[in-house]
Amino acid sequence: MFTPSLVKTPLPQAAATMASAHPAVTPMAFVQAIMLAYERRGISALSALEKAQIAPDSVKERNECITALQMEALSDAAMRELDDEALGWFSRRLPWGSYGMLARASMGSEQLGLALARWCRHHGLLADDIRLTLTQEDGLATLAIEELSTLGAMREFCLLSVLRNIHGLASWFIDEPLPLRRACFPFDPPPHAGVYALLFPPGEVEFGAARACLQFDARFLDMPLTRDEPALQRMLQRALPLQVRPYRRERQLVQRVRQLLAADAECLQTADTLARQLHLSQRSLHRQLKEEGASLQALKDEVRRERAVALLLRTSRPIKRIAQSCGFLNDKSFIRAFRLWTGLSPSEFRKSARVRPE
Repeated sequence: MFTPSLVKTPLPQAAATMASAHPAVTPMAFVQAIMLAYERRGISALSALEKAQIAPDSVKERNECITALQMEALSDAAMRELDDEALGWFSRRLPWGSYGMLARASMGSEQLGLALARWCRHHGLLADDIRLTLTQEDGLATLAIEELSTLGAMREFCLLSVLRNIHGLASWFIDEPLPLRRACFPFDPPPHAGVYALLFPPGEVEFGAARACLQFDARFLDMPLTRDEPALQRMLQRALPLQVRPYRRERQLVQRVRQLLAADAECLQTADTLARQLHLSQRSLHRQLKEEGASLQALKDEVRRERAVALLLRTSRPIKRIAQSCGFLNDKSFIRAFRLWTGLSPSEFRKSARVRPE
């Protein structure tokens, strides 16, 4: 996962929105793995579960599932509280920002193959429990994991997450889903084996393999990277979906609307003003945003949340002034909205961020 810092990572959406907008297909076994990381560190996971709207009693139910957004929220909270972007997979923690650093180091490559090779090499500098390799033979590229130490109870979650992580990043580098021929795992099919097909489309999933690996057409290794530093910064603001969900091509209208909203210092943009700037009717604006899986209100909330977080962390402005800067009529409505976004009041958020070590 590529979460870079508290300043740049928006906190999860309100849990009620999460639960209603996405189907619950993520197995509780993944939640249990994160709970094990908390247990090993001797830290309570109740706060993280609350932010993800996961009832503590339900964690014991192996047949239960959560939504992808709940998984994002839980992972986000756990990485912050454990200060470990690997969530306990490895013998040593990966400090906050580690995977963002790896992504930036790989960005200097002109082609995907070189970027992935750099990722594999640099990953070994952070974690020596596994070794990543990239090879190609007879037109087939194989990205494999060699286990150098016993991963124990974290084995499934570790291998799956590392492969989802690098597959999501590779797809982001070229801005299109990298189609897999095969995803292989060196263990028997778990009870939730069906979710693997959703996480590693469109190829076959093989269990009981000699090693964990992804295989895809080697011609993709020659594809140019389409990203630059500003794109990386934007991606790092919401990196967790790259691991939790299959990659989808960037939504062009969503990006343009977000840019216009972010540039509006007084938060005065409406559907009418945006539609006129984009040379669309209001009806077309709402329809096209829906086709890209977004809504104008949700985008406004995202921009407001990011602006509020930045002002709380980078300035000493009073809460009332920050509320006005984020387009709220009064500080009470701002406090209510911020608590829905983050689970904390603005004052609590600012205080907790100041005591967090860098």
